[in-house]
Amino acid sequence: MFPKCRKGGNFHFSMKSPSLPAYPTKVLLAWTEAISGQEPLRDWLMGSAYPELGVFCHALHNEPTSRAWLRHHGHDFLMALIEGAEGEKTAVEWLRQQGGETLADMALIADNDEEALARLMKGDPDVNGIWVQIALRLRYVKNGIEESNNDVHRIDPN
Repeated sequence: MFPKCRKGGNFHFSMKSPSLPAYPTKVLLAWTEAISGQEPLRDWLMGSAYPELGVFCHALHNEPTSRAWLRHHGHDFLMALIEGAEGEKTAVEWLRQQGGETLADMALIADNDEEALARLMKGDPDVNGIWVQIALRLRYVKNGIEESNNDVHRIDPN
């Protein structure tokens, strides 16, 4: 499902993963807020050197063109994060196999896994704090989408 990733890159701080750059902290903070629905920050990300993070926000809301864009532009780790947050266990396994332990735990946290939350919170708060915040925002958004999808008042009987 997920192709082999390129070698050599590193993920922010101590996390090693081959395809994600070391995002500056201000970009990660903007991404956190964009995930929560702050459109100006999402738009800023899309116009920055990190458009994948803005597109991620659209993909999180099941927009097929955004998901296709992430795949086409080689952002497999971001797609695996989304799919793992949606309960796709193979995406979480793939993240772990590629060295993305933190991303795997983030996906599990977003899928309401309290053990993963405890694991990620055990680490250095200066390193893991931003990842916990992003994962909890993902959880909030994902659970809101799920709740909306299951709302009997919004389901079209036709």
